[in-house]
Amino acid sequence: MRYFKVLLPVLAGAALLAACADEGYGVAYVGGPVAVGYDGYYDDYYGPFYDGYWAGDGYFYYADRGGHYHRDRERHFRRDTAQGFHPVHGQGHAPPQGRPRRDHP
Repeated sequence: MRYFKVLLPVLAGAALLAACADEGYGVAYVGGPVAVGYDGYYDDYYGPFYDGYWAGDGYFYYADRGGHYHRDRERHFRRDTAQGFHPVHGQGHAPPQGRPRRDHP
C-alpha cells in the first residue's frame, strides 16, 4: 500500500506533464480560429477576398464571401512585390477545426 501512495502522485505528475507535450511550431486550434496576421501582395485575380492566412505549406488560403477557404494554387498572393500586385495586410484567421478548406490537396 505504501508503494501505491508513492507511485500514484508520480504517475499523476507524469500524466499532467505529458499533456504539455508539443509538436513544435505550427498552427494551433484552440476552440476556434487562430489569428495569424498577414502581409503580402495581391493582383486582384480572384476579386475581393474576405479573410486569409499563410499556411505552413507556403500557400496563401483566402476566404470567399461564404467563409470557405481556397488555396491560391496560381500564386496570385505573394510575399514579395511584383508588377501588377498591391500590398494587402490583415489579421487573418485559419478556419476553425472541422471546417473544410476547399481546393486543398
